[in-house]
Amino acid sequence: GKWHMGVNCKSRHDHCHHPLNHGFHYFYGMPFTLLNECQGTDDPELAKSLQDTYWLYTQMIILAVLTLLIGKLTNLFSVKWKIIICLAICGLLYFISWFSSYGFTKYWNCILMRNHDITEQPMNLEKTTSNMLKEAISFIERNKHRPFLLFVSLLHVHTPLITTEKFLGRSRHGLYGDNVEEMDWMVGKLLDGIDKEGLKNTTFIYFASDHGGSLEAHSGNARLGGWNGIYKGGKGMGGWEGGIRVPGIVRWPGVLLPAGTVINELTSLMDIFPTVVHLAGGAVPQDRVIDGRTLLPLLRGTVQHSGHEFMFHYCGVFLHAVRWHQKDSGTIWKAHYATPVFQPEASEACFGRGICPCFGDGVTHHDPPLLFDLSQDPSEANPLSADTEPLFDTVTRRIGKAVEEHRKTLAPVPQQLSPYNNIWKPWLQPCCGTFPFCWCDEENNKA
Repeated sequence: GKWHMGVNCKSRHDHCHHPLNHGFHYFYGMPFTLLNECQGTDDPELAKSLQDTYWLYTQMIILAVLTLLIGKLTNLFSVKWKIIICLAICGLLYFISWFSSYGFTKYWNCILMRNHDITEQPMNLEKTTSNMLKEAISFIERNKHRPFLLFVSLLHVHTPLITTEKFLGRSRHGLYGDNVEEMDWMVGKLLDGIDKEGLKNTTFIYFASDHGGSLEAHSGNARLGGWNGIYKGGKGMGGWEGGIRVPGIVRWPGVLLPAGTVINELTSLMDIFPTVVHLAGGAVPQDRVIDGRTLLPLLRGTVQHSGHEFMFHYCGVFLHAVRWHQKDSGTIWKAHYATPVFQPEASEACFGRGICPCFGDGVTHHDPPLLFDLSQDPSEANPLSADTEPLFDTVTRRIGKAVEEHRKTLAPVPQQLSPYNNIWKPWLQPCCGTFPFCWCDEENNKA
């Protein structure tokens, strides 16, 4: 499925970020992410505000060249041809530099790979669902006689909502609902594959989302990004509950909990790593801090509470909020050090920007932090203060100390989202043909 961690570092074929360079033995899916550009029918999604800015500058350069050219030809003012030609060349180079990054997104970024080989460029969205499902079930069949780890990162419930004709119009909740129903069907097919091979009682299955619904995703009045219920905020927001609180569903008949059991404890997707290591009989590295905690004691009922006392919620590299599960009282406190500036203010979303930023003028910093008691106020509607909460100073000091201790465990790394790392680099572009003629359909050719 969706890898979204990149591919290359220094050359088109070094595959330094590829799944096969990070512990996986087989890969089929998108090395990047799913964008509106992949469908080609919706408004551009990739760096939309940046694209608008580039286009504005391009128009200004074109206008300047035309003005000088008309002035020269009509003798309105004297200007050398060299200046006009140089400005025109600079403008052309500027246009090419940004258009190559965003104008060919469908061909550059919307690709499918099997291991190191590109199978579709651009990908055929109508066939992606069946291809993903076929690959996953085939993997189960090939590995049924030995332990395996299968990670399926579905492209569903993510804009654009690619839904096959069979499921269009099935839901009362529009296209998003249709997409959810197709995802549900796909998960059912995967579970059927597990059951068919007699692996039901010996296979640990964990299902979750990587974030809450995207509030900004919409087409007219139709919401395309889901709904977060009582929880504030959504996708891309590092602190608000609507962006980070999602359900986790576990199945392991005969080994773990009876069906229908609900555990109302906060865990993290980072817990998957130590859980899998534990299941495989290994030990997590001891030479660094591992933020995750194995889920098995909680799932087996040998402990009643999550192993997380503090959870640190980031937006990019910026710490936005900290959660403290106070063990002695059971109270769950949450302190927000930075929150996104909503546009419009009452919308609880960033419609003006498309997605909420993590820093700069798009966030508000809070000192002292906004403090909420999630045990009483899960919607984060009523921030506490020293006047309304006697423990305000004690709690904020304790959380502040935890932040200091946490920061001591962090090692600085190169900024992966720097402007230089975000611009398109031809020498890193995955290409299944002779660059820049990158298009192929190996799946269809084999058929």
